[in-house]
Amino acid sequence: DNLLGISWVDSSWIPILNNGSVLDYFSERSNPFYDRTCNNEVVKMQRMTLDHLNQMVGVEYILLHAQEPILFIIRKQQRQSPTQVVPLADYYIIAGVIYQAPDLGSVINSRVLTAVHGIQSAFEEAMSYCRYHPSKGYWWHFKDQEEREKTKPKAKKKEEPSSIFQRQRVDALLLDLRQKFPPRFVQQKPGEKPIPVDQIKKEPEPAPEAVKPEEKETVKNAQSAGAKGPPEKRMRLQ
Repeated sequence: DNLLGISWVDSSWIPILNNGSVLDYFSERSNPFYDRTCNNEVVKMQRMTLDHLNQMVGVEYILLHAQEPILFIIRKQQRQSPTQVVPLADYYIIAGVIYQAPDLGSVINSRVLTAVHGIQSAFEEAMSYCRYHPSKGYWWHFKDQEEREKTKPKAKKKEEPSSIFQRQRVDALLLDLRQKFPPRFVQQKPGEKPIPVDQIKKEPEPAPEAVKPEEKETVKNAQSAGAKGPPEKRMRLQ
């Protein structure tokens, strides 16, 4: 079983933890990290000292490092001879809580899985922004880009000047509509209330001014003189 994700603690032992009692604390029956078939259990049942472990062969637990009262490191190892051992696992006790230290393979495996998961999540998120259309091809469609376009003030497009043909055509259409549907109300000045066209008083046309008879004769003589032309010059007799 993988014990890297669990921990164990017995609060009644925490006040009395030291270099001499930490192995007894680790050998509690409820501790899932302790192996009952180890040499420590045999020494404990036979009431021998821990020095006899060096003369035995098999699995054993030793105190590798101690920093009272907060940190203790215990190693599980396979003893093959009094001078040859093979480390199997390390456990560290911090404030009375026992954890199993991960081995190098577990650390590398965890880091690789974390990196692969991150890369896969990045690819999945990138693919969610990818769009394709047969006429356009591939392009990226981001949500924040839509929000920026919504918040961005739209620049006013410059209106292109109309051509002479367009202006003449529009004027002709407006004149035709004006003739078919003449206005019924007229607003003579800005801000005034429109009034019906029937109520507008038409100003009388100015009467032709009376011309005096003397002026008429003068005008008539001038017109006849202009028609006849200037008098001819006569040659003088010497």
